[in-house]
Amino acid sequence: MTQDNFPSNFASLTHLDHHGQAQMVDVSDKAPTIRQAVAAANVRMLPATFAAIQAGNLPKGDVLATARLAGIMAAKQTATLIPLCHPLPLQKIAVEIIPDPQLPGYQIQATVKTKAETGVEMEALTAVSVAALTLYDMAKALEKSIQIESIHLISKSGGKSGDYSPPEQEPRLSHL
Repeated sequence: MTQDNFPSNFASLTHLDHHGQAQMVDVSDKAPTIRQAVAAANVRMLPATFAAIQAGNLPKGDVLATARLAGIMAAKQTATLIPLCHPLPLQKIAVEIIPDPQLPGYQIQATVKTKAETGVEMEALTAVSVAALTLYDMAKALEKSIQIESIHLISKSGGKSGDYSPPEQEPRLSHL
């Protein structure tokens, strides 16, 4: 522990100052670079709910198109939703929702790209989260037990910390 009773690896937490107070990281000295992040989530449901969505038989309309657009809109609002995220110019936001009868349910994947001083991991994660929540909202009249699972970062590229992909990555969806 340090003198302020913080763990010794505390210095690596860039969103906290030396007193443990939240702060927005100063990225003004960084050069803008191309950055991309890909995130994913699963939405699991009963086979009957999955079949109804696939058939387009829900009273609220086109579930998948609405969820996809909600994910795109959410990525653009990340800095408003997550207090210490920088507002970024996003050059690409793609949200893909793939039916997966094995779940049964849907795999959601978002790819976000920018040329900026900081990364877009939170934007990609926000996109899949809100797309999944929208899918739930539109189908909850049929089933309240829909599960949103496995929200995670698949990959990121660019920036000082370099590229990231988890070890033993299984292919999930085609790259957008």
